[in-house]
Amino acid sequence: MVIEILKYLKARYVSEKAQGIVEYALILAFVAVIAAALFGNDNIEGKIKAVFEHIEKLLGNGKEAATTTPKG
Repeated sequence: MVIEILKYLKARYVSEKAQGIVEYALILAFVAVIAAALFGNDNIEGKIKAVFEHIEKLLGNGKEAATTTPKG
């Protein structure tokens, strides 16, 4: 009985630790992609502005803006 409990606790601890490592790796990958996009693209400001303008149109115009895509 005690061995089963120890096995359960070990499996639970290891799986939670692995999950945390994967989450940190995903966050690090996301930050790396964003950093590469910011530093590797000369016109990132224009593209970000176009995305926000498109979102503004979607929120303001409803169905009309949903058919258009941002330029950039």
